[in-house]
Amino acid sequence: MHIAIYLPSLRGGGAERAMATLANGFADRGLKIDLVLAQAEGPYLSEVSPGVRIVDLQSNRVLTSLPGLVRYLRRERPQAMLSALNHANVIAVVARMLAGVPVRLVVSERNNVSLSGSSSKNLRSRVVLHMMRWAYRKTDGVTAVSGGVADDLANAINLPRDRISVIFNPVVTPELIEKSRMPLEHPWLGEGKPPVILGVGRLTPQKDFSTLIHAFAQVRTVRDCRLVILGEGELRAELEQLVASLGVQDSVQLPGFADNPFAWMSRVRLFVLSSRWEGLPNVLIQAMACGAAVVSTDCPSGPDEILEGGKWGRLVPVGDEEALAEAMVTLLEMPENQLSDVRQRAGGFRPELAVDAYLKILRSMR
Repeated sequence: MHIAIYLPSLRGGGAERAMATLANGFADRGLKIDLVLAQAEGPYLSEVSPGVRIVDLQSNRVLTSLPGLVRYLRRERPQAMLSALNHANVIAVVARMLAGVPVRLVVSERNNVSLSGSSSKNLRSRVVLHMMRWAYRKTDGVTAVSGGVADDLANAINLPRDRISVIFNPVVTPELIEKSRMPLEHPWLGEGKPPVILGVGRLTPQKDFSTLIHAFAQVRTVRDCRLVILGEGELRAELEQLVASLGVQDSVQLPGFADNPFAWMSRVRLFVLSSRWEGLPNVLIQAMACGAAVVSTDCPSGPDEILEGGKWGRLVPVGDEEALAEAMVTLLEMPENQLSDVRQRAGGFRPELAVDAYLKILRSMR
């Protein structure tokens, strides 16, 4: 079977990493896989298996990759194509119509479109949402990374819920576990040092690291600990100013993007997800796979499904710094032998499970 996976690029992001992992999983099954990129760039290119062919459409925008995608479909005629990220999904639908070839098309929704769209001041985001209402009905299959994303998508674009299949991301790979065991030198890590709390993600309003920093400042008044936030983004200056204003600059670091966050996840005492919304937060699953105790906001959507209602970690209301601080203190003070072995739950997000589920929908007859 010949499958194409269409993406804007492999620049940093959970969707890009998940699709690269999925492509590798397909190739491991002996399938012919093309990873078709509007522009072949990004840190996850190095993670793509030699068994996957990279097709570079050499376009700096998804919209301008449309002619190249049409030519690709006419020339290569894959039996099925999977696309991810909603603006790319719309282009994939248009490309198939223009190409006029019999390719089965499945699109994957990665985020809560109603929340991400309402938070954006970008006209393009609103136009894409309008186009999705038309385009997703033209596909052979629609998938979502969580039940919450599926419910939100059905409501946002008035699509029957039973047309949307939920397939969790392929997150916990052998490579992740291997990277978690790699050496990591940092003066805050090591035996006898105060516990380290970790946050990972883009420094954007969605991730709400300001609430995490406020909560940490409260925790710091009752417990000696450190906070590290890995990631880069437009709110860096604002967050650094907040750290200084709260007087916790000696115990908070924002080192930027980390090539190997898993080495951190396996060494910290606690991982915190403070997001206002998500689709299915890969970083939460990754931290659990590395053995870190976890606290998460009960945001739409994903954390409640991952933690199974709080069985594997603490869930707190979005934006509630007091509740977040209380949960952090509770887990920091709990003996390690009383913490849940979160790695058991993380095993439910292995790549082979996602590969099986995607192949089933990609192979289905029209």
